[in-house]
Amino acid sequence: MVREPTVVGVQNFNAAEDAATLRGAMKGFGTDEQTIIDILTTRSNLQRQAISKAFTHEYGRDIIEDLKSELGGHFEDVIVALMMPPEEYLCKELHKCMEGMGTDESTLVEILCTRTKPEIAAIVEAYERMYDRPLAEHMCSETSGDFRRLLTLIVTSSVRQGARDEEAGVDADKAREDAQALYDAGEAKWGTDEEVFNRILAHESFAQLRQIFEEYKNISGRTIEQAIKAEIDGELKDALSAIVECVESAPAWFATRLRHAMQGLGTDDTTLIRIIVSRSEIDLGAIKREYERLYDKTLESEVRGETSGDYKRALVALLGPV
Repeated sequence: MVREPTVVGVQNFNAAEDAATLRGAMKGFGTDEQTIIDILTTRSNLQRQAISKAFTHEYGRDIIEDLKSELGGHFEDVIVALMMPPEEYLCKELHKCMEGMGTDESTLVEILCTRTKPEIAAIVEAYERMYDRPLAEHMCSETSGDFRRLLTLIVTSSVRQGARDEEAGVDADKAREDAQALYDAGEAKWGTDEEVFNRILAHESFAQLRQIFEEYKNISGRTIEQAIKAEIDGELKDALSAIVECVESAPAWFATRLRHAMQGLGTDDTTLIRIIVSRSEIDLGAIKREYERLYDKTLESEVRGETSGDYKRALVALLGPV
């Protein structure tokens, strides 16, 4: 997996100093938003957690609560997202997309179908700690059918295999077997056995899936993507396609998702913020490149066109230099 972060933290980091500067930026009359942006968009999440501890230690206050009382709108959303540990932030987003009327399936897919096993395991653990109920149980009450089965398998298999190294050796023989099983479950028969697709795509690591998809092409003569689009529909198709596309290129998948968030009427700010914040220490550099390759526009110029004020400045800072 290509790691290409835009945020890597700073050398000579001093948590107490940053905490003091941030306290100064929020105290007294008016807030110094630029200082808040300059500090929090250049520190890594680990560094931000250290600032948060130092802040409480020095001033007996919760930095997130202080920031919330000083900031507003989407700018506040970005800054609060940056201050949360990554898995807790994603849990909050999962919880939000399932609460209340209706469920936002595309957010479930974005968070659960694109993460590695260890990432999912961390989310599962944090979810239960934060909401006092298992993620799988909450999801089961909000989704149905094969889509529900796939998401449940992803979540439960990550717990069992969470420690397994993503790029552990690839088993070529098993890849051939699984590719054949997928072929037999889909193209080779009348009607599709979704169970088989769910089982294989939910359980295997990205590295193993890459091998399975290669073998599939050898057996079938078409790509697994073509097969899924032809054989499966609805939410399950979106979820399985997301897994396949992220195995091929996660940055390209996220670039497309960002494009959708900014196209058409109004901007899907929640998705925009979540992808930029949550990928900034993983592969946002690669996402920027893919965005430009796919749409012939820079991600930064698109973000600038869709946002304004401190909100815009914070997102652009996270995107890093052009």
